[in-house]
Amino acid sequence: MAPPDFFIRRPRKVEKRTAYLCLGSNLGDRAGTMAKAVGLIARTGLTIIARSSLYETPPWGPVPQGPYLNMVVAVETELSARELLHMLLGVEHAFGRDRTREVRFGPRTIDIDILLYGEERVDEPDLEIPHPRMMERAFALIPLAELAPDLVVGGVPVRAALEALDRSGIVKVDPPSLGDA
Repeated sequence: MAPPDFFIRRPRKVEKRTAYLCLGSNLGDRAGTMAKAVGLIARTGLTIIARSSLYETPPWGPVPQGPYLNMVVAVETELSARELLHMLLGVEHAFGRDRTREVRFGPRTIDIDILLYGEERVDEPDLEIPHPRMMERAFALIPLAELAPDLVVGGVPVRAALEALDRSGIVKVDPPSLGDA
């Protein structure tokens, strides 16, 4: 059986970029899902540079649901931003996620967002980089600041943006091994 197309690497003309991905899960074995997702991302050919700690965070949005585990992973990639999005949607799909059939801001087995893709800005209907709401979300900025404390996004230091946010209810979790599961 042929591997899914998001595993197939084709020669790219894009230079290597560092991308920051925010992962979240609030259904099932959250830590296990996160570990497996990181492993699957690594097996797609991306180079994982760094992983933040896991953080348990309150859910975002109006839908009643359980708490999330969140983390940020820094990867090096030669994929374009669009190709990276396609690959990450494939990883989500491998965990049963179907974005077309879910409630917006509802519970999910896995959610993977591209926070940053090098210094690039992308403004397309289904892809915005930097992530348009990341500077409003402590669940994304806390693990991002752990990996890149001096990062500046849109002229605003991540640490300064984080200081302005409510961080109540966010707890650092001693993660199980997040090796290439």
